[in-house]
Amino acid sequence: MAQKMETMHSKKLAGGKPPASTQQYLDIAEIRDDVVIMKDSTLRAVLLVSSINFSLKSEDEQNATISSYVSFLNSVDFPIQIVIQSRKLNIDNYIDRLNESEKKQTNELLRAQISDYRQFIRELIELGQIMSKRFFVVVPFNPASNQAKSWWQRFQEVLSPMKSVRAKEAQFKERKRSLDLRTSLVSGGLGSMGLQVQQLDTQGLVELYYTVYNPDIFLTEKLGALSDLQVSAE
Repeated sequence: MAQKMETMHSKKLAGGKPPASTQQYLDIAEIRDDVVIMKDSTLRAVLLVSSINFSLKSEDEQNATISSYVSFLNSVDFPIQIVIQSRKLNIDNYIDRLNESEKKQTNELLRAQISDYRQFIRELIELGQIMSKRFFVVVPFNPASNQAKSWWQRFQEVLSPMKSVRAKEAQFKERKRSLDLRTSLVSGGLGSMGLQVQQLDTQGLVELYYTVYNPDIFLTEKLGALSDLQVSAE
């Protein structure tokens, strides 16, 4: 009887509600059309940027790079975020290719050399803890704060839901155009310094945030194509 009462008490405390979804703790509301939509209605575009070896440049080249960077910063009248992502270098694909080459090699000496080289590379990575770095520039767009909707506006949305959806879609496209202008400005400024810039598409953005929020499993559980994912809205 005591055990039964304890079970009933536990169910009462739980309230029968399902556990909260992880999505509600994230600041991201949606990712689509190569844009990250935040819960506060602001937008983000993410640029993958190459690096340059500043130390190997001559003094004149270094001064030119610094001057270009200063000009770039002066041309930007909105905040940007520079993110450096460090990850342990993953060479699994490279090792797999070496294994395939070793299996197909008919020359015994070359097969032994490939095996030794493969073992050397693996030990070098494990002992040296070699890290790979990726550089991102996040370009935001924060639309003017919307005033609170009047009672009549909310009533119209109830009467004409499709009209409201079309209006929101048109608003999104207008904001995306403003974000695209900023993105082009930042890309041009970075390109003037000799950097290669690539804007992440929707698939790239999803993969980026998947690796950020799942640092322990993203190497073993790869993210598939977006068309193969089943996403349920909470």
